[in-house]
Parts: sequence; C-alpha cells; structure tokens
Amino acid sequence: MELIGRLAEADWAAHRPAVFGAAYRILGTVAEAEDVTQEVWLSAAAADLSEVRNLRAWLVTVAARTSYNVLKSARVRRESYVGPWLPEPLLTGPDAATQVLMGESVSTAMLVVMERLTPAERVALVLHDVFDFPFGRIAEVLGGTPAASRKLASRARARVAEVEERPRASRAEAERVLQAFKAAADAGDIAALVELLHPEAVYVADGGGKVTAARRPVRGAETIALLAVRQIEIRRPDAFQIIEVNGYPALATYRGGELVWLDTMEIADGRITAFRRLANPEKLAHIGHI
Repeated sequence: MELIGRLAEADWAAHRPAVFGAAYRILGTVAEAEDVTQEVWLSAAAADLSEVRNLRAWLVTVAARTSYNVLKSARVRRESYVGPWLPEPLLTGPDAATQVLMGESVSTAMLVVMERLTPAERVALVLHDVFDFPFGRIAEVLGGTPAASRKLASRARARVAEVEERPRASRAEAERVLQAFKAAADAGDIAALVELLHPEAVYVADGGGKVTAARRPVRGAETIALLAVRQIEIRRPDAFQIIEVNGYPALATYRGGELVWLDTMEIADGRITAFRRLANPEKLAHIGHI
C-alpha cells in the first residue's frame, strides 16, 4: 500500500524496534544505536514518503547505511581500546525501555563473534539473515554489487556458525547456574565455583581502562574461580540481581545501589563454558540502579 506524505508517529512507533535492532546488531553499542535511530527519525520526518511502498525496508535501509558509516570510524577507536571489547548490554524483557526485534542475532555471544567481521560483512549478514533483504538492496547500502554482497554474507555466516552450533541452556537452567555462582563467589567457596565452571572455561573482562580488569582472556576453572572470589573481596558488592540482557539471564552486581559489573555466561550441561564480565561504567550507565 502506498504511503502518502510525511511519516506518521504511529508508523514510526511500529517500525522503531526494527530500526534500532538493525543499528544495534551492526554497531554493538546501545548509545550509538540510539543516535542512529534518532538520525533515521529526523531523515524520515523530513522526507517525502509518497513513493515509498515498504516503509520498514526504507527505514532499515537508512539505519544500515548510517550504521555502516559509524562502524567504519568506530573500528579505529576500538583498535586502541584498553583490554577486550565487549558489546554494550541491551536490557530486554517486558520491563525494557527500548524494544527491539529479538532473536539469536542479538545475543551477547553472537555480538562478540560479529566483532570479528568487517563492517561490510556485518551489514550484509544483518540485512540478509535478520531482515531478509535481497542482495541487490544490500549492494546499494554497501556500494558494491549483488554478487559481492552475497559473498560478504556467506563469509560472515561461516564465521558466526560456531555460535549457532553451541548448545544453549534453558532459561531456568541459566538462572540456576547464575544463582549458584553468585552464592559460591559470595561465600568464597572455590571448590563450588570450580564445579560450576568447565575445566576449559574462558573468562573475558571489559573494564575499558576505567576500572581494574584482566586485559587478556583468562582460561581454566580454578584460575577463574580464584579471580572471581578475589574481585568480590576487593570490590565488596552488597547486592545481586538476575536481569535479562540480550534475551538471556545475566547476573548484575551492585554496591551502594550502583551497578559495578554485569556477568553474562554461556552454559552447557550445567557448567559455564564462557564467562564475560562487563565492568566499564560507561557501558553500564544505561542499565540503571537498584
């Protein structure tokens, strides 16, 4: 159905989750995705949409093109980032302020792997696999050919396949493991923590140079367990809460009402295989307090 005139607020409200979802998947940051979403709104509000027949596709195309430009410049900043870079957590669930199209492509594990892609690969993958864009339209965004866009998406899909193939614990099992991890860490029970961690588990922390955090991945259940207890002793948090970020349970740790770190984990067969701790306060600010 042909759209007449300017963008109606009801239409924008209906399609905003798709716009934000495209930007967030491409960029991996909430703040930048919000900026892109605002830019798309301003562009759409000023545009004559009388010839637009698929408003959602038009809006997502503008979001993807804008995000692509932002990501190319952001890659330079991330190369000088202090320590590992983790995506900004997106608060999801019924109480989330920002609604977004959900799916495996917005999970923390997937976003971590997508960081290894080139900006063009990331855009091609998101537009084709999440939004079902034809390669001809993707080529318009990237400034290439449909054949080149197809190759970009294929390469990207091969690199993220490892995440799709991993076993994933149910929500109930994830919450059980998170609760057990919290109790063991709080009690300083190294043995219990080791039992919860896979022997070859990997720990990655993102402090961004703002707070003390391991600047390289840490491997091995016992080493990670000792580190977790030591951080509790140093930071002395006083409250914990399981919240939903990126569509999956996460453990939020607070001190004096302030969020000091957020733990997301990959769990298989009741044991933690990947443990990611986001402690950079700039990336936690939007999550809020208790």
